This record gives sequence, structure tokens and C-alpha cells, in this order.
Amino acid sequence: MRLSDHRHAFFCRHETAHLTVYSSSILLLTMSSLLILKTRICLKYISPLFNPSTAGFTPLNNVISKLSVSSRLLCTKGGSRHAGNNRKEDRQREFNIRERLPFPKSVFAAGTAKRTAEYQKKRAEEEPDFPRKNKRVEPPDHPLTASEWKSLKLTSPNPDRFDVRMISSMLADGTDINVAKSLLAYVAMDTGTLSYELLLRYLTLCVGSGHHSEVFDMYDIMRSRFRTLDTGASSLFIKGFSRTERWKEALTILENIKRAITPSPRNYGDTIAGAVLHGDGDTAWALYAELMEKGLIPNQETWQALFQCGLSHQGHEDGLQAILLHMRDNQIYPEETLAKDIKAWFDSLPEQKWIGSWSTVDPRGVCRSCQAELESIQLSREEYTQLKDRVMGDVIQGRDVFNKTTPEELESFKNFVKRKPAFDVVIDGLNVANIGIKGNQSQTLLEVVSELERQGLVILVLGRKHMQRPSRSWDRHDMSLVQQKAHCFFTDNISEDDPFLLYATLHSGNHCNFVSRDLMRDHKACLPDGATRRLFFKWQRGHQLVLSSYTPGKRVRFQRILSYDTIVQTNGGSWHIPYDENGAERCTYEVPQKWLCLTNAK
Repeated sequence: MRLSDHRHAFFCRHETAHLTVYSSSILLLTMSSLLILKTRICLKYISPLFNPSTAGFTPLNNVISKLSVSSRLLCTKGGSRHAGNNRKEDRQREFNIRERLPFPKSVFAAGTAKRTAEYQKKRAEEEPDFPRKNKRVEPPDHPLTASEWKSLKLTSPNPDRFDVRMISSMLADGTDINVAKSLLAYVAMDTGTLSYELLLRYLTLCVGSGHHSEVFDMYDIMRSRFRTLDTGASSLFIKGFSRTERWKEALTILENIKRAITPSPRNYGDTIAGAVLHGDGDTAWALYAELMEKGLIPNQETWQALFQCGLSHQGHEDGLQAILLHMRDNQIYPEETLAKDIKAWFDSLPEQKWIGSWSTVDPRGVCRSCQAELESIQLSREEYTQLKDRVMGDVIQGRDVFNKTTPEELESFKNFVKRKPAFDVVIDGLNVANIGIKGNQSQTLLEVVSELERQGLVILVLGRKHMQRPSRSWDRHDMSLVQQKAHCFFTDNISEDDPFLLYATLHSGNHCNFVSRDLMRDHKACLPDGATRRLFFKWQRGHQLVLSSYTPGKRVRFQRILSYDTIVQTNGGSWHIPYDENGAERCTYEVPQKWLCLTNAK
């Protein structure tokens, strides 16, 4: 799943959340322009790009070839003691069976956050629309003469940097390139200069709209004027050249980047795509091996190109299966377009009879297409021990733990847990209580505790000391009943509950669940490596209970805990690959609901 976690928000990805060629290139341009904003290409001979008396344009190369450099270009280089308790395991199975099937989808299911946000938006009052101070510059739909551009600039509410803002709008709208040419002609005649920033954005437009001859012209111009190219321009030329018969020149540009910095995954991806497009599979795989050796993270378009390469070039089966295993190890989910290419590759394998189908998984963890049972969400004894040790060391006893509690309080809690039996469920009392109506927190907590007590579970409620003082929110009788039905530990009011919750849950054994709406992203971020963070997320999805809804006086219900793990998985005779649907929005803590099922019929 990718991005660091922050406690105040979760970011949903369109992922199709990949940047388009325009937006990604604009970012490169902006980074480059910070260093070279004042560099200008001055006109040695001013000649119009646009002749109002004719219907066409003078080729940009013919005019800019007369430009000379007035200033130098600045370039960037740039298992615990309770784990074997059969009674606890049997009790846990009963709990899952009773609660799983009728419950709504898991809080970790893709799209849940989006639906929740839409629901909250409908309930909230709409904010009034305020006029924006800086309105967006709208590009014209046809080329303009110099006088028309001048008039448009004079009537603009903000004429400063008019040319840059205008061409940025053209990039966003995908405006016809002839309109951009007419803008450059006006700027050249009006100011006598064309800034590097403006030319670079024009190049971005050429690359994005597939005007290859213009890309070639710009390459010749910039190479003749400047000793080196910055990384923004180099990246654009790699992308532009890779799509043409001059794709091998992109390899030369890539080598030039290596002399200064490590090329980006996108640079490698574009050259790999160019090699695949022109039938050079060996070069594509050599570049991919180099990318992986440098520890870079490939983008999905790169994998898609390699699977497309596999359709026409046999002999790279091991490499393609290694990509799938890399997705598994790093909990990466292919997008639907990539999943289709994966399916097509399996279908094309000679002398193998793979049957591919699009499927879902039922709550028991069984594929609805092939009826195979998927891997359990529960951690193995070795995984659990590894996770417990890391969480205890890096989260519970980490560097900042005593910013959230005191050594005395933490030691007191540890002794409290040791004296108690192993818990079946640990409740974040304040977090759970606040899901109800304001002023009835104690009633909400009591009803949640009562529901779990009816199932015969050993319960720990973690709270704050102020919850013991009678008030409108915390009724004395309710809290007395809570303490009769559950073990309770009340921390200082300034302490944070989460470290205590994680300690008690992990100390009790692999059977123990916890109840909280907090998704623990800060604590996951404290873990030192990606493998441990993914293990924590797997444990969390298999042990966290979240209230789906609460109405006073009605039965408390929790969101479903999935019984199976959502990762790429194989047993040799089959592959099950979770993927992101086109247009679906999934937050980083959510998992896909759609699967590609591949079975070998031999």
C-alpha cells in the first residue's frame, strides 16, 4: 500500500492515482525553474512565429534557431504463554462465526472511506462558495495574433507572469499546440526573450500531445544552446524519444543523467517501454534489472510493458513471476489494466492451460471462481512472535513513549496485566464511548461491554481517570456496571491509550482482538522497516473490531473481520491476485475487493 502515515488524515488514492504526463512533467518543470527562472534566451534576430496574413505557422525551429544565448544556463546535477490455550482459540472461533456473516464490510475494504466521506458530506451543511482572488487563466480555442494576445494580457486580472500562467493552463487543458506556438511568437516579439521556463512548458505540451517532430526540434535547439540539460528537460526528452524511431537516443540521455544523479523510476520506465515498443526485449529486461539493483520502486506502467513484452518474447517467465512475488512481498496491488495484461500473458503460455477469471472472495475466504481457500489473515506463531517483539521494542518502549505516559504508569500497567488472565478483547474505552450521542458516553461503553460479555469473553477496558468521576457524560451507575463486567485500567488524563491497548492485546496472545476506531497509523509508522509494517497491518486487519453503527438500546454490531489475507498468493497450481478496479478510490489502509483467479487446468 504507498505513502508515510499521519494521525490527522488518510489519503485516498485515485490510482488510479497516477499522475498524467502533464501533471508529472509540470512538477519537474517547476523544480527546474526554481534554479533557472532568470535565465533568458534573447533574440538575436526577432522574427515572427505567426504571420497574420497566412493560415499557417512558421516552424518554431526555424525561428528559435536564430536565437542566441545571453546568459549561461544554470543546470542541476543534479507465541506467547497464552498462544496455545485451546479454550481461548475455541472461544475466538465462536466469536468470529457469530459476528462475521451478518456484519457490513470491513473498515479496511476498498471504497469504505470514500462512502463514509460522501455520507458525512451529505449530512454537513454546504459551505458558501467564495469567489477566488486569482481566477484561472483560460486559454483560447484557436491561435491568436500578437495584438490579440496583447489585448488579452492587458485585460487579465493579473498580468504578471501571464505567459507562464497561460501555457500552464494549456497544459492542463491539452490545448492545441498551434495556440501555444502563437503565444510564444507574441512573447518573443513583445519582450525580446523566451524564458527557459516557458520553453520547458512548451516542450511538456509537445511531449504530452505526441508532436514528435517538435520534440526533435526542441532537442536540437537546446543541445546547441546549452552544454547540459537539467533533469526536467532530460526526463521529457526520454519520454518523447522513447515513443519514436529514435528511441535509442533515450538510452543516451539516460546515461547522461546517471553521471549526475540516479535516474528516477519513471526515467527507467520510459526507456523500458520504448525498448518493448520497438521489439528489443533483452534491452528492456536489462534496464529493469538495473532499476531493481538500484533499489528503485518500479511503476505499474513498467510492469505492464514487461508483461506485454512477454506476449511476444518467450523466455522471461521467471522474471514475470518474480514481479508477481515482488507484489506479494511488498503488498502491492496491480491496477485493472495491468491485471488484464497479466491474465493475457498467462493465457498465452505455450503448452500450459491456464484458466483466468475475474472473481471475488466470500467471507469464509473461499474464491467464488475456483472454490480454493485463500491464505488466512491470522499470523503464524513465528510471525506473531516477531511482530510482538518489534512492537514492544519500537512502539511500547520507543523513544517517544514517555511523551505519552510516565515510566511509573507504564510499569504499573504491565504489572496489572501480568496479574490478570489472558484477555479475549481489549477496548479503547474513550474512543468507543465517543461514537454515541454526546452526554451518553458511559451508556455507549456499557452497551458495547455488555454485548461482548454476553459472548463469554474476558474483557479489558482502557479508560482515563476522569471517566470515574460522575458527570453528565459519565454516569456513576453505568461505570459501576462496566467495572463489574470487565477488567478496567484507568490512565492519567494526559496519557495516550494506544500503547497500553497494543501492549495488552499482544501480551494476551494471538487470539486477542481489540476494539477501536483508531487505525493506528502513527504506531505503524514507528516500526523500522516495510516488512514489519506490513506484518502489523496484517495483524491489525485480523484483530481490530470497529463498530459499524450504534443506536442506543439496539444490539451493538461490529464491522466484519476478514478471515483471509489480501495479497498476491500462489500454490504453484493457481494464482490469486487482488487488483484495483478502474476508477475505484482506495485509501492506503484499505484493500481491494476484486480478484484475478488463475488456475492451471493440466
